[in-house]
Amino acid sequence: MAKEKTVYLCSDCGGSSPKWLGKCPSCNAWNTLIESVPESAAPTRNRFASLAKSAELATLGDIDAVDMARTPTGHEELDRVLGGGMVEGGVVLIGGDPGIGKSTLLLQALDSLQRSGQNCLYVTGEESGAQVALRARRLGLNNSRVKVLAEIQLERILATLDAAQPDIAVIDSIQTVYSDQLTSAPGSVAQVRECAAHLTRAAKASGVSVVLVGHVTKEGALAGPRVLEHMVDTVLYFEGDTHSSFRLVRAIKNRFGAVNEIGVFAMTEKGLKGVSNPSAIFLSQHNEPVPGSCVMVTLEGTRPMLVEIQALVDSGGPSPRRLSVGLDKDRLAMLLAVLHRHAGVACMDQDVFVNAVGGVRISEPAADLAVLLAITSSLRGKPLPKGFFAFGEIGLAGEVRPAPRGQERLKEAAKLGFSVALVPKANAPRKPIEGLTIHAVERIEQAMEVVRGLV
Repeated sequence: MAKEKTVYLCSDCGGSSPKWLGKCPSCNAWNTLIESVPESAAPTRNRFASLAKSAELATLGDIDAVDMARTPTGHEELDRVLGGGMVEGGVVLIGGDPGIGKSTLLLQALDSLQRSGQNCLYVTGEESGAQVALRARRLGLNNSRVKVLAEIQLERILATLDAAQPDIAVIDSIQTVYSDQLTSAPGSVAQVRECAAHLTRAAKASGVSVVLVGHVTKEGALAGPRVLEHMVDTVLYFEGDTHSSFRLVRAIKNRFGAVNEIGVFAMTEKGLKGVSNPSAIFLSQHNEPVPGSCVMVTLEGTRPMLVEIQALVDSGGPSPRRLSVGLDKDRLAMLLAVLHRHAGVACMDQDVFVNAVGGVRISEPAADLAVLLAITSSLRGKPLPKGFFAFGEIGLAGEVRPAPRGQERLKEAAKLGFSVALVPKANAPRKPIEGLTIHAVERIEQAMEVVRGLV
């Protein structure tokens, strides 16, 4: 009996190779080729026929375009990340670590939508219907009318969508769904790509809002081919430590709203609850100011948030360490060089540790000024004044560059009771803000002089 021929498919791009290679010949990714069985060269029918749709040629200005109607989910933080709510015919992909709360949040959202009059369907491929019902009762969702289907075959799921015609459908998860048209196992590159394509096409054709739950790899990226993220309209990531009670949902891609928008949730016995004032999470509760601590205002999407930056400078050995949590390590090394060259503060023989409190990840350069002030405060052992905050980007020439939407940052800090601000000169407001003393600087040397005068 002849041995069945196999091919090797890349789990990142979906490219194929007749033999195993350490590096994918299509995308140059390492160790991503997985052995699988090739599809039949002569299929019985064209499985892509349902994806084809003829369209008339039209001029862009002649096309009638209206704003997408949105259906609120009943969870303000989730609506914020989605851009206002669920969009008819929209496809959302949500990923995160196991046990972080993806299924819990979606079940709560479906129950709220169902109680507001929406027809909701929850398709589970990882649990039985009884397990989903038990989890709903544990979350306090008694007498919920959300329809549940325990199924992993794509054709049956599509038939159920056509028959039940729900307004919102959740597929938990896309890696468990398989199509009879393919011989590969569920979760393979071909299965995930084709099942997602059919579900996306069904959503666009029928108007049902589809939410796909995706697994993540050990690196934290969504498992399966990268094309999966290009197919859908919105990509959400769950962030946060499973041992912490707080979770962040971040929008990485959103065709109907702002990207990098975040929603903050607290895990309770009754599920995930939205946090209306997330700044309280990211600020440590010090009775008195302590050395090495500086508050900054970061911008997550359209939301300004106050985050505490902590720094610890300690005597190091022959090879001093630079460690940062929640901030870019390479940028920390650059800032230390700027601090030495332009402000005369040397940390060459010191260990420097920097942390963003609360597990938040800050990617914008507006944190530069707060990081340098926290490092200087720890090095000298002198705390910054009470009610003090700072933000601004630091250039290699020592200049303090403005941060986007500085007025909103200043107003948010003033609203939370902060009274002293150190900001770039370009971000200084034309009109004074009540209760807020603003020091505007152009260079890092000026910033250090202002801080010395305050402490």
